[in-house]
Amino acid sequence: MSKILIADDDRNFRRVILGELSEAGHEVAEAQSGSEALEVLESGEFDVLLLDLNMPRMGGMDVLERLKQSEGTSEVIVLTGHGTVPLAVAAMKLGAYDFLTKPFTLAELLAVLEKAVEKKRLRSENILLRTRIQRQDGTVEMVSRSPAMHAILATVGKIAASDFPLLVEGESGVGKELIARALHRSSPRAEGPFIPLNCGAIPENLIESELFGYERGAYTGAQARKAGLLEIADHGTLFLDEVGELPAALQVKFLRVLESGTFFRVGGVKEVKVDVRLVSASNKEIKAEVANGGFRADLYYRISTFTILVPPLRERREDIPALVEHFIEINPRYRKVRFTPRAMNVLAAYRWPGNVRELQNVVYRTLLLTGSEVIDVENLPADLGMVEGSSSRRLADVEREHLLRVLRECGGQRGKAAEILGIDPKTLYRKLAEIQGKE
Repeated sequence: MSKILIADDDRNFRRVILGELSEAGHEVAEAQSGSEALEVLESGEFDVLLLDLNMPRMGGMDVLERLKQSEGTSEVIVLTGHGTVPLAVAAMKLGAYDFLTKPFTLAELLAVLEKAVEKKRLRSENILLRTRIQRQDGTVEMVSRSPAMHAILATVGKIAASDFPLLVEGESGVGKELIARALHRSSPRAEGPFIPLNCGAIPENLIESELFGYERGAYTGAQARKAGLLEIADHGTLFLDEVGELPAALQVKFLRVLESGTFFRVGGVKEVKVDVRLVSASNKEIKAEVANGGFRADLYYRISTFTILVPPLRERREDIPALVEHFIEINPRYRKVRFTPRAMNVLAAYRWPGNVRELQNVVYRTLLLTGSEVIDVENLPADLGMVEGSSSRRLADVEREHLLRVLRECGGQRGKAAEILGIDPKTLYRKLAEIQGKE
């Protein structure tokens, strides 16, 4: 279904066209003058404007001039009489998509409308694609063997069909945005945009215009109207990362968006309506921030209809081999490279304070700096052998502790421990003998 606005001072003509297009499945609004058409366009997004050139006071050419200055996004089909075809051609030079000469048939109108709507769709997709490219953050696909993560993904699948807000909490680098993207892909909004915004990465004085957009002349340098991320995310999902960093003044304004689905652009006086699902994320516990006065309680309850806590990588070490294999697989240049069991054990024993993001960086750095197709312990960064509070911990000590911990978790069953560690049972026996010999 497309949104069409017809602007014509002939009431009977408007009513006929409105009825025909509504019956054809379009959502149609009307305006009886050029100035009223501009007001309607300010309040909402339309795919196509059917614009009569010959209207009193503000004619169609004036409307086109204003739309060009404000960088309006609607495609315009101008309507004209037989004697004003040259004027219609001039209108196309101002940005009109096409023109129809009155009287025209419904078939002619629908044919031109279909092409104009398709052009609008392609233009919107190009804008969205550019936005996605500009905001590409190098995140990876959700890969997990952890029961805890499988339970989280099952919850995501259950709530995806709803439009309720979701709050994802967890340490930096655990994959909160991947959870948000998984929710979006599983939802009825999957064909719509997924727009991320890191609230902590944008200066406080810029985040409002980034989120809400601004009108021409709203401040120095605002040469034309700019759509904010809320508008770009219409009919899709808006992901607010580090939502706890949202400035207090903006928390009030954003609460209104969640309550009414409307907002004002910076410097604007017309409400803009959007249909957006919100997913928020934070590496802080927002409930604690509410108790400390750092976050509004009413906004917290709005964004946390569902809450998911993503465990850190050190609490789901079984994911580490799967993630390492995935990082190798998605880089064709390194698909023949493998990590030895000893190297994988060191990776599994490290605490990963930066979580999945840190693991990804370590794997890529190791692949880049190692010429061999086999990665062993000596190829790993030296700092993986260190833990909090110690600068002299050797990799061999880390591997030893990991081996003993796995053995304890297996109840002393060496065959099962060897299977989990990915080494031959004879190798495990030899390593245990070496450990006992040192004690």
